[in-house]
Amino acid sequence: MLFYGPPGTGKTTTALAIAHQLFGPELYKSRVLELNASDDRGINVVRTKIKDFAAVAVGSAQRQGGYPCPPFKIIILDEADSMTEDAQACFFLIIEPLASRCAKFRFKPLSDEIMSSRILHICDQEGLNLDSEALSTLSSISQGDLRRAITYLQGAARLFGSSISSKDLLSVSGVIPVEVVEALYAACKSGNFDLANKEVNNVIAEGYPVSQMLSQLFDVVVEADDVPDEQKARICKSLAEADKRLVDGADEYLQLLDAASNTMRALCNMPQEFSFET
Repeated sequence: MLFYGPPGTGKTTTALAIAHQLFGPELYKSRVLELNASDDRGINVVRTKIKDFAAVAVGSAQRQGGYPCPPFKIIILDEADSMTEDAQACFFLIIEPLASRCAKFRFKPLSDEIMSSRILHICDQEGLNLDSEALSTLSSISQGDLRRAITYLQGAARLFGSSISSKDLLSVSGVIPVEVVEALYAACKSGNFDLANKEVNNVIAEGYPVSQMLSQLFDVVVEADDVPDEQKARICKSLAEADKRLVDGADEYLQLLDAASNTMRALCNMPQEFSFET
């Protein structure tokens, strides 16, 4: 089986639950091999640990403790794409190419209803007080990732105690306040470069992560009803290019200013490129 999808949606938990349900506590260690992201994923692991585990045959044991105990073993490769290229090549020599032989299961981001239900359960067990606004904020900033939601909740509880507000969650998550993002977007929409530059300086001065600003600005642009698709495409392209340059180590101020200026050009139907007379 091949589980794929966004982080924090239950892929690893589901795989472990299936393995536990098949073999129970007695046979689990002898029938299941877990390799997670913290383990060495080099070629030596495949040649020794995985190969040795898979090479030993198992008998047709009877049901134990009500568990099916089928006559096979399970290898759980969490984040298999993080294996080195040599390790993947060696692994495919042991087990035939996986994609063509696996049943594929795509895990979607969790819905707000599921997120809220689980978060409330955790709050009840841990003695935390979360009002409806904070619950909605936590579901929103986590974007369907339950692991991220739990991390934010844990951080807020340590810093602010058992009563957690929406503002507390925003402060630990690193998410930029909506009014700051909307101020930059409005400045771009005005066509006033000086105003846009002022908002960019404010973002840098407040220490907000520019990559997060680009992500939230992207959401604002995509959800805008009064912006044509062609302009949205131009803006999204410039935001993606700026984000790539940030990953490569470019200056945050320059990249945010470039993204803001390109957004302004698209929103105000300015020329994509400036011409200079000689």
